[in-house]
Amino acid sequence: MINIRERYLDTSTKKMELLRFTTAGSVDDGKSTLIGRLLYDSKSIFEDQIEAVKKSSERKGLTHVDLSLLTDGLRSEREQGITIDVAYRYFATPKRKFIIADTPGHIQYTRNMVTGASTANLALVLVDARHGVIEQTCRHSFIASLLKIPHVIVCINKMDLVDFSEQAYNKVVEEYEAFASKLDITDIRYIPISALNGDNVVNRSENMDWYKGASLLDTLETIHISSDQNHIDARFPVQTVIRPHQDEYHDYRAYAGRVAGGIFRTGDEVTVLPSGLTSKIKSITTFDGDIDEAFSPMSVSINLEDDIDVSRGDMIVKTNNEPEVGQDLNVLLCWMATKPPRPGAKYYLKSTTNEVMAIIKEVTYKININTMEKLDEDTSIKMNDMAMVKMRTTRPLVYDEYRKNRITGSLILIDDTTNETVAAGTIHS
Repeated sequence: MINIRERYLDTSTKKMELLRFTTAGSVDDGKSTLIGRLLYDSKSIFEDQIEAVKKSSERKGLTHVDLSLLTDGLRSEREQGITIDVAYRYFATPKRKFIIADTPGHIQYTRNMVTGASTANLALVLVDARHGVIEQTCRHSFIASLLKIPHVIVCINKMDLVDFSEQAYNKVVEEYEAFASKLDITDIRYIPISALNGDNVVNRSENMDWYKGASLLDTLETIHISSDQNHIDARFPVQTVIRPHQDEYHDYRAYAGRVAGGIFRTGDEVTVLPSGLTSKIKSITTFDGDIDEAFSPMSVSINLEDDIDVSRGDMIVKTNNEPEVGQDLNVLLCWMATKPPRPGAKYYLKSTTNEVMAIIKEVTYKININTMEKLDEDTSIKMNDMAMVKMRTTRPLVYDEYRKNRITGSLILIDDTTNETVAAGTIHS
């Protein structure tokens, strides 16, 4: 089983292991500069991009190349020197592929941080070595904890401005450890860096010989993430039904999608939810042909032995290892819309490939993102607020708790009148 997974990940660049990570931190902590430095020093950008950034830096009257311009794509971001939207960047090294979500630092863009962190394996939390742990550091770390991001790397940036002092580094580590004791994060690491000059970003710094750990890129390349996936509870949300309508495949019917958890093997007895119909897996097919087993996050098609009714939005699971099926949900929402929820309004609730109508029955409590306190008295929801709510769906929803499976335990709400995504949420017990 392990060997098959390793072959899947390592046989080609296309199948290399993918690490998704998000950046978080206060405004001017250097998130965009750090990503620009990662791309530049790892030789992951083209010459014409570098030339464009050099010219932009000269027009701004800078004496150095402003690498943050590689990620700050919006005109207003370039003018203000801040990140407003979530900027996604892709790069690869011989060891691993990466997708970076550069998220904003402003308080009013908390929803963007949630968007960028929702699919991340790892969060880079930047801390200014001069200022230490501040309110935004706590806010973003708390969101990372709420979203169950398994790994956090605290990048203590601008070490060049504190003379690469080990004492300054240790002070920040102590402050963050004291705060992190309240969080549900299993793996926290600390790296002193200078994003502007490149110290400990891609290459080890000669200015901090007291630091014996790995550089940031080396840590990103080697950190163990394969066990972050739930390989126990098999989940396969059906995305589409494949019917070729060709003579040679006259009776062929398969169900395509992406494995959201666990391992499926040929011959496994499976149940289709919410109908409860059972069958066995006849074959598992990829673009390259039939395989014996499939696991997250592979995209495959599954062919069943019996001709049963399966359609988009259904979920194929292992028999005797089934998720929850119900209409009443406890959901932690991050509200993204400018207007508050409408009383009694119906929203499209989308989870995996399923879409149902739902209403917010009750606001149980709000969460103060600064102090992590539950606010039982205040039940009004505004943009960027996070609140635990009770929801009711019009049809049964197949789901897991978010802590058990981040894919089958997450959802979004869409306004049925404007098609605007108004909230993102995680399902809890």
